[in-house]
Amino acid sequence: MNILSSTQIEILKSCGKKLAETLFSIEKDLKPGISTKEIDNKIESKMAELKIRPSFKNYYVHGIGAFPAATCISINDEIVHGIPSKSRILKEGDIVSLDLGAELQGVYTDMAKTYGIGKISDKAKLLICETEKSLAKGIEEAVLGNHLGDVGNAIEKLAKESGLGVIREYVGHGIGTKPHLPPQIPNYGQKGSGPAIKEGMALAIEPMLTLGSEWTKVAKDNWTVHTIDGSLAAHFEHTIIIENGKPVIVTVV
Repeated sequence: MNILSSTQIEILKSCGKKLAETLFSIEKDLKPGISTKEIDNKIESKMAELKIRPSFKNYYVHGIGAFPAATCISINDEIVHGIPSKSRILKEGDIVSLDLGAELQGVYTDMAKTYGIGKISDKAKLLICETEKSLAKGIEEAVLGNHLGDVGNAIEKLAKESGLGVIREYVGHGIGTKPHLPPQIPNYGQKGSGPAIKEGMALAIEPMLTLGSEWTKVAKDNWTVHTIDGSLAAHFEHTIIIENGKPVIVTVV
């Protein structure tokens, strides 16, 4: 379920803080020359230190298999689900999205952030900035009395005003006693549509925006999702809990 008890909410907050600490700990290492496997190893080590379990590692999807790493690491035109590798080396001008989830005492949290590596283009800076802003706009709408369509509408509105594409094939989700739960949270929609936002609801809101098309393709590894036109993509995500009718971000230090 994603309507949590008061005890579960406290665990969610603890797990979210530890997950944010994990991501913060790697930021200083995101420089040209580091491999995505080294990033993943550092993240998994920090999770072990903080006594949280990486919920993505060995996450099983029917027909595809188990994801082999603690972190989804997606570079440039990769949107989500990139597999870390010793041979994937970050270069000056790349943008990289880190998506990670954790479990603590049966409660799950999830977060993502996109970074520029060294000096990046102005268009890449715009994409990263506006995608992060769209997440904030979406979260603002996650209040009691609103619907999930209000969240998606706010994200889509900002994206369109910025001339960015909105990924439609991958969405946010409920979270709590499992890493992925109903309801789905599209990054587009009509105001007042979709499920109502309720007290105690845990949500993972995650806009994925591009400099081009909204359509995607999956690589031969059956995991890594690319933009269909090769345009850059950015991804930001927070786990929130609805408390006293308002959204509280738990994936913060």
